[in-house]
Amino acid sequence: MANAAAPFAHALYDAAALRQLEARAARRLGDAFELMRRAGQAAWRDLLTHWPQAQRIVVVCGPGNNGGDGYVLARHAHESGREVRVVHLHEHAPRSELARRAADAYIASGGAVLEFEQHLPVADVIVDALFGIGLSRAPDDATQTMITAMNAAGAAVFALDAPSGVDSERGCVPGDAVIAVRTIEFMAAKAGLRTGAALDHAGALSLASLELDAADFEGIAAVAERLAAKDLPRWLVPRPRDSHKGRNGRVLCIGGDHGSGGAIMLCAEAALRSGAGLVEVATRERHIAPLLARLPEAMAHEVGDTYAFHAALERADAIALGPGLGRDDWGLPLYERAIASGKPLLLDADALNLLATRPFALPAETVITPHPGEAARLLGVTTADVQRDRFAAARALCERYACVVVLKGAGTIVMHAHEAPRVIAAGNPGMAVGGMGDVLSGVVSALRGQGMSAFDAASCGALLHSAAGDAAAHEGGERGLLPGDLMPWLRHFANHHPYDPEPMR
Repeated sequence: MANAAAPFAHALYDAAALRQLEARAARRLGDAFELMRRAGQAAWRDLLTHWPQAQRIVVVCGPGNNGGDGYVLARHAHESGREVRVVHLHEHAPRSELARRAADAYIASGGAVLEFEQHLPVADVIVDALFGIGLSRAPDDATQTMITAMNAAGAAVFALDAPSGVDSERGCVPGDAVIAVRTIEFMAAKAGLRTGAALDHAGALSLASLELDAADFEGIAAVAERLAAKDLPRWLVPRPRDSHKGRNGRVLCIGGDHGSGGAIMLCAEAALRSGAGLVEVATRERHIAPLLARLPEAMAHEVGDTYAFHAALERADAIALGPGLGRDDWGLPLYERAIASGKPLLLDADALNLLATRPFALPAETVITPHPGEAARLLGVTTADVQRDRFAAARALCERYACVVVLKGAGTIVMHAHEAPRVIAAGNPGMAVGGMGDVLSGVVSALRGQGMSAFDAASCGALLHSAAGDAAAHEGGERGLLPGDLMPWLRHFANHHPYDPEPMR
């Protein structure tokens, strides 16, 4: 059924797992065409649900089984009385046995098939059944022309399984790719459609399980886990009635060099709004008065007082190091002493830049929160290399620095050496503004101080941060969204009030 949940609703898979799953299900059903029949029918139902008034439907079919799914959909649309045109390139005539069977059934029903000639017929909906997950390289010239025509046609594009040209395993777009309004996935959710450039191509996602059994999934490992706002209660449980501030964690926020006082203020406020019992701030003396005027709940210390700083390190249950820290003679000794303390630690911003140039052995279970540019510096590669395979980049960071990694960006990835990575299905473009990372640092450090493991604090913190950003954007719009706008929503979601405007991402 078109929107049936797979047996493992949070599980994300790669292409190898999907091929294994398809082969196993086909053996159980005794006829591999049954899966194609179910896929095409599910896609037709999904199209009807979202475009019930569509009368002119163009289905762009490739030569393989994704094209076969398109032929099945086209037959259903034709038999319902719609004006249907299947379009393919000359070299994209059906090649697989299953695709030929689906094409023959469509043609036998009276369906029309056209060869592509620079432009597509006028349509209310264009169905992309070119390649699905079958293409992980840049398309050739002829296919690129077809993709360009789909994107330029002015009609809604509905992709089957994955938008053609998108690498559904890594989330990158090697060349031109279809920009879909919606994508229906078959059998199981794909990891690569939930991070990186893929998010600008897949549109809204739905999942058709094709009525697979839980037994079909046995022994097939997911490559990642998807987290949405509704998953926050998994970690954010109600506190005992006899709670006190000492039980809720003491967080030390270190940073705020000249010109960057706002960064450490945002970090400290986010830590408090995420439930830290006590928050101390080690910063420049000139930032203390404005910080206390904004946030009297914080306890601020001037870093020049060596004894006070050492005492704050000793008291801390968790340390947020980096917001506004700088990389000169003021920030460097703070970086070195915080790492040497051995306390539960989060590194962001300038602390990551220092780590790239002055690597230290990090305390066990340290969390780092790089954006793609910072990740590139830490790995000695380009930002494009990071974005080409965000899962691989996060894994490489995890291995090189023996830490938990939060690779920020569209479809944030949380990576731990001994766990399946987690992908955050929340967040929006409005959050691409200075200071958002400082808020995340405070959130994760607060959860770490409250006793969560590094991986759980990183996962829950990234999810809490993104959910708050989505709610703030929903309230006032993405453009002009500020880090401070998240503060009331952090408190809201820290008390497990779900808000998930897009149930499948």
